[in-house]
Amino acid sequence: AGLGAPGAGPAASRAGRNAGQVCLAGTRLLVEEPVAEEFTRRFVEKATALRQGDPRDESTDIGPTIHPRQLEKIDGFVRRAVAAGARAVIGGHRKDGQYYAPTLLTGVTQDSEIVQEEVFGPVLTLQTFTGEDEAVRLANDTRFGLAATVATGDRERAERVSAQLVAGTVWVNCFFVRDLQAPFGGSRQSGVGREGGTWSFDFYCDLKNTVTAPNGWSQDHG
Repeated sequence: AGLGAPGAGPAASRAGRNAGQVCLAGTRLLVEEPVAEEFTRRFVEKATALRQGDPRDESTDIGPTIHPRQLEKIDGFVRRAVAAGARAVIGGHRKDGQYYAPTLLTGVTQDSEIVQEEVFGPVLTLQTFTGEDEAVRLANDTRFGLAATVATGDRERAERVSAQLVAGTVWVNCFFVRDLQAPFGGSRQSGVGREGGTWSFDFYCDLKNTVTAPNGWSQDHG
């Protein structure tokens, strides 16, 4: 969720790392209406400069899709979204080999498949909002809740919004910063329990509950 920070555009374009094939990828961009045009311009400028190629090459920004079936799945999501009225600001098509062009879709609706499902490809959607309540409602209106990112220059707003987001991890003005001692996991259909640090002990333990009557077996107890 991007809240009023046009400078988040270049950062958001990096959501295509690992070709979008990562559970923590921020694929739904929520941008405050007054900065949406500037945000989109900066996003497109940065995204079009990304280099796709061999991941072993240090100059590569985005590698290939893992399998032809996944490439077909990604393309299917995009084609159905466009058929339903979405517009590809950039991308929206396959490239030679196992590559899908970095894609940004606008004109999507909250109930559309491309918004509600996980694509696992270099595909992002952009929706605008006019107030915090609307932003939080849109952000929470899915069956998933692994991670969210808030971009804002207002510290109080960051705290306010972060507290309302249904997600196991919320990043504020950063992305993919992890401390392995901190709890990690998702909400809703993004998982159960938490890994990391002492939080993971119970998750990986097989606990036994033994109950003993203080007076033992007797006729009084049947």
